[in-house]
Amino acid sequence: MPKTPWYQDAVIYEVHVRSFFDSDGDGIGDLRGLTQRLDYLEELGVTALWLLPFYPSPLKDDGYDIASYTEVHPDYGTLRDFQTFLREAHRRGLKVITELVLNHTSDQHPWFQRARRAPRGSVERDFYVWSDTPDRYREARIIFSDVKHSNWTYDPVAGQYFWHRFYDHQPDLNFDNPQVRKAVFEIVDFWMKMGIDGLRLDAITYLYEREGTTCEGLPETHAFLRDLRAHVDERYEDRMLLAEANLWPEDAVAFFGQGDECHMAFHFPLMPRLFMAVEMEDRQPIVDILDQTPELPEGCQWALFLRNHDELTLEMVTDEERDFMYRAFAPELRMRVNLGIRRRLAPILRGDGRKIRLLYALLLSLPGTPILYYGDEIGMGDNYHLGDRNGVRTPMQWSADRNGGFSRANPQSLFLPVITDPAYHYMSTNVETQENAPASLLRWIKRLIAIRQNSPALKRGELTMMPCTNHRVLAMRRTTEDDDALLVLNLSHAAQHVHLDLSDAAERWPVELWGRTQFPPIHPERARRYALSLAPYAFYWFNLSKRPLDEAQLMEPPAPRGPLEVRDDWSAIFEGRMRAPFLRRLTEFLHHQPWFNPRARRLETLEIQERIRMRWEEGLTLICLLEATFLDGENEIYMLPIGFSTDRRSDRIREQSPHAIITRLRLERTGESGELYDASVSPGFVSALLGYIRKSWTLNGMEGSFQGHWVEHFQDLTPERLSALPLHLLEINHTHTSVVFGEDLVVKLFRRLESGRSVDVEVGQFLLESDFPGVAPLTGHLDYHRGRWEPTTLATVHRFVPHRADGLTWFLDHATDHLQHRRPEEIEPPELLDGVRAQTLIRLNPDDFDLADDDRVFLNQARQLGQRAAELHTALASGPPETPFEPTLFSTSYERTRYHSMRTLTLRTMRLLRRRLSTLESHQAMARLVLDQEPEILARFKTMVGRGLGGMRIRIHGDFHLEEVLRTVDDFVIIDLEGHPWLPIGERRIKRTPLRDVATMLRSFHHTSMLAWQRTCRADLPRDLDPDELPEALEIFKAAQRWYALCANAFLSGYLPPATSAGFLPNTPEGIAELLDVMRLQKALRQLEHDLERGKPIDLSLIAVTAQLMAR
Repeated sequence: MPKTPWYQDAVIYEVHVRSFFDSDGDGIGDLRGLTQRLDYLEELGVTALWLLPFYPSPLKDDGYDIASYTEVHPDYGTLRDFQTFLREAHRRGLKVITELVLNHTSDQHPWFQRARRAPRGSVERDFYVWSDTPDRYREARIIFSDVKHSNWTYDPVAGQYFWHRFYDHQPDLNFDNPQVRKAVFEIVDFWMKMGIDGLRLDAITYLYEREGTTCEGLPETHAFLRDLRAHVDERYEDRMLLAEANLWPEDAVAFFGQGDECHMAFHFPLMPRLFMAVEMEDRQPIVDILDQTPELPEGCQWALFLRNHDELTLEMVTDEERDFMYRAFAPELRMRVNLGIRRRLAPILRGDGRKIRLLYALLLSLPGTPILYYGDEIGMGDNYHLGDRNGVRTPMQWSADRNGGFSRANPQSLFLPVITDPAYHYMSTNVETQENAPASLLRWIKRLIAIRQNSPALKRGELTMMPCTNHRVLAMRRTTEDDDALLVLNLSHAAQHVHLDLSDAAERWPVELWGRTQFPPIHPERARRYALSLAPYAFYWFNLSKRPLDEAQLMEPPAPRGPLEVRDDWSAIFEGRMRAPFLRRLTEFLHHQPWFNPRARRLETLEIQERIRMRWEEGLTLICLLEATFLDGENEIYMLPIGFSTDRRSDRIREQSPHAIITRLRLERTGESGELYDASVSPGFVSALLGYIRKSWTLNGMEGSFQGHWVEHFQDLTPERLSALPLHLLEINHTHTSVVFGEDLVVKLFRRLESGRSVDVEVGQFLLESDFPGVAPLTGHLDYHRGRWEPTTLATVHRFVPHRADGLTWFLDHATDHLQHRRPEEIEPPELLDGVRAQTLIRLNPDDFDLADDDRVFLNQARQLGQRAAELHTALASGPPETPFEPTLFSTSYERTRYHSMRTLTLRTMRLLRRRLSTLESHQAMARLVLDQEPEILARFKTMVGRGLGGMRIRIHGDFHLEEVLRTVDDFVIIDLEGHPWLPIGERRIKRTPLRDVATMLRSFHHTSMLAWQRTCRADLPRDLDPDELPEALEIFKAAQRWYALCANAFLSGYLPPATSAGFLPNTPEGIAELLDVMRLQKALRQLEHDLERGKPIDLSLIAVTAQLMAR
């Protein structure tokens, strides 16, 4: 497949060098300033830069009056500055387009000064067009009829009139002179050899003059363009010529030739009709001009724009349309110039953000290469009082600082004043403000460009207009071989409804590209009238997918490219030109980490909020705090330590921890390459970090500092002893990374951070001070401090607990062994089959069962675990008054609050289950059963309101399941006291009934029994548990239920006596059982919600909910 020319996929940004950024404080923007702002342009998402003339010039026409074609105006810098800019732009993947004003020069150009003094008929005189009278070429129109009255001006030095289609200080070159054509080719070669990617050919229609014609677009002009194109194609690769031809489309298309003249041309007539369509709330102006637009030769492309450096030209509209445009957008005469409107985009639309966004959506929806004019991405204002077109060429507004952050100069010395109109004042309308505002126009446009650049159909798709009866709605299809986009835009200020004929897209799935939301499929019987409703000035961009897409497909990040490059310091990857490409690689890396975004929410942006340098024996690690902004829900902060290892030392990382590699990196100065990687897999880094904690050292960063804290109880662990300990990576899960030091310590690095000290630290310190022995003791922690914000815990250190296994592994192995050696007669009694109420579990007598000795041993261990849980709750309920650990009595208002919390959980979970119902292949019957029981669930929860069962609310473990306990030689030790890690810290600190922990543990035993069942069956769950199809599976299922009931009974028999004596449970056994049943049902629903949100299998969760609903 031939390579797509770069300009067909481009998004071009038009920028005036002197208006963009002043690097030296003289009040004028320059090439060095533009180079310094390339990172901004890269992050914006544009792929090419179009620079207005930066050549030496008297600046009577803003640089289009060129006095030298191969130099740089001293106000803007030097040729070396341009070469530096060009190199830096190319390093960022940005193409560069410069201006070539072919038609005319300044009257100060040496060519003209030589010509006016040369003899008539000489080659030098003939560089320009001369006449003894001003009567030639009368059919040629006067372009600036508001300021000039002839295309001829008398030059007293030459004694002749010279021809100028524009101003009288811009004499036209004579392209009938071969020396002129040769000189132009030499200019082209000068810049092409330097490395520019494209040339905008200004005023290209006016090169030749002939009597009896309009002197526009003559055959000789096209012959010259064919010669120029051949010259460029023969000598240079992947270059582009862009024609400025303000003509109707059927005339402008001639400048493409047969694909052998210009590569691109502006579509001038389309631009005003975009504004007309929105103002008239009618798609007809757009549809009509596109109908008149001929097909283009292969490889050619229209350039589309909303605004540029000139007036909004109204040459290519009818007189009636021009009158409408003036009335709508330029009611004051001062807003008009020549045949156009000298206003920027935002003021033209009276600052209406909805219209601005809609027009940008239109621009990026249509076939062609979109061009953005500098400052319009932030909604900059204008100042038409400055005269000519200077009002739309004012300094770029970077910040609320003096001069809008454009220059350090005295405001009075700026080349043009910054905008101080109250509606668009630089103090409120600027890049810095909008970069920090999630809903700003700038961030919205970044997102819009990114969506377009990721859609082949939006970039290159063929256009098909979709007929619809509602004239206020514009509907289009853009299609390629592999991609199909449906684009629907509401041009009205009111909400609109539309029916579209999508017969050829029947059975496809519309996926809205902005929010990545999947709409209902296009059913064949309704495809001819597919209905859509749109809010005022709203639009939809759909991908018409051939199959439904799950979240993983929707979020699939792009494949990484080659190595990134920095000069000599790898940490420079975080700054300047490398920041944007590095963030893209980092995003790709994060999508594959289990601890990042487990709910698979749609990521919008990723930024580095903090960076702290930590040096250790082997080099440097940068501990980064990353802020992830999602399209839905709250932002999240993640901690990621980043290191760099050269190829000489990175074999271990590539072999043992390939998942930790972020990207390849090359150091230009030394030529060395290596890996940027997650340093948490480096034993040296974790050991050094532990040393900082042990010594209670402080590390300062950009915004705050890291502070180590060590517990005095463990001063025996000296730094020398710690440095000698062997270590290994224990665990990487959805919330943290754990590293074990010998048999002494466990360091836990938290990944997802939240303002506030970790609950694990808070509870660990309390239990340490209470001399409670049943948990892994806290020995230290690392906090991040920033101003007046609460400290954030980044890492904790606990004593390592030697153990035989975690609780899940311990009991699962036994449960599996129990099921594999079951006896059919052991399955009864039957009341255990369909779920068991707490009262039944409590009263169950193990002596009624024929149990093996091993079974009784494990039941005793479950009873022991219940005792340890009661001891933990007793310790947590012992807090003194007016402390976070003081127990609180239940109240009627709390019971009502708890019911509403349970009700919200139920409704939310049922909504998620309904949404996923159609995708469930083997468990729909069970899911429908759960959905049908929604009223029953709510009724059960409501029974707890106003009961006055008694008991206390205390701090609890919060995530008390079998994986949070360790089996030692003869006991259990409880670990991970931070509560459920995906709940906010404030919610984890809420005091609750300890029966919530009990319910979680019972749920864990039930989950373990189901895992053992699956192991024993060596298959996934049977479809809806049909006993006729799988009688053996049902037999094993019954045995698993019985095992669960016996373990639950053992655990409760160990827990309830000491917990009841402690006084924090309900007052009666009946109350305890009722509340426990409600907590078990709540836990089962929470687990179902958790699995639904994360796209996990829900079979075991459905069984758990069903068991609670059927319990008796």
